[in-house]
Amino acid sequence: MANRIWNIDGNETVASEGAVIKWEDSQFFTVSYNGKSFNGEVLEEKTESNFLKLKLNHRVFEIRKKGELDELISAMGLDVPKVRKLKELQAPMPGRIVNIAVEIGQELNVGDDILSLEAMKMENVLKAEGIGVVKAINFSNDDVVEKGAVIIEFE
Repeated sequence: MANRIWNIDGNETVASEGAVIKWEDSQFFTVSYNGKSFNGEVLEEKTESNFLKLKLNHRVFEIRKKGELDELISAMGLDVPKVRKLKELQAPMPGRIVNIAVEIGQELNVGDDILSLEAMKMENVLKAEGIGVVKAINFSNDDVVEKGAVIIEFE
């Protein structure tokens, strides 16, 4: 039964019988199911990881076939991504702090905006590369920082 479980847009689905696929070429196809036809296109294919990105009637689906190895990896807890804990944010380049988007005590997740740093007339938004809680902010807006300066410390 494991070979018939699919993950479509993040939801587990058990495959059903009755659909017919007619391939036009290696990218385009037509699916017939319960008397209805759907035009399809393969947008992305990663055979080694059982992944497909398909477009059916202008709607995009991400599909992944679950297999025995996936169940073993999940049972061992190896499918949970590792998230590193933030310690400090150092200035990646010399520049002027334009906007600090966090405050002391704020919890951050991966991808959250931390601050904007202007360098060579370009504004760079620095984002969290891990999780943490803001412990100290060592500079203010409009301060000039050197490369490597510790701008923010995390708990």
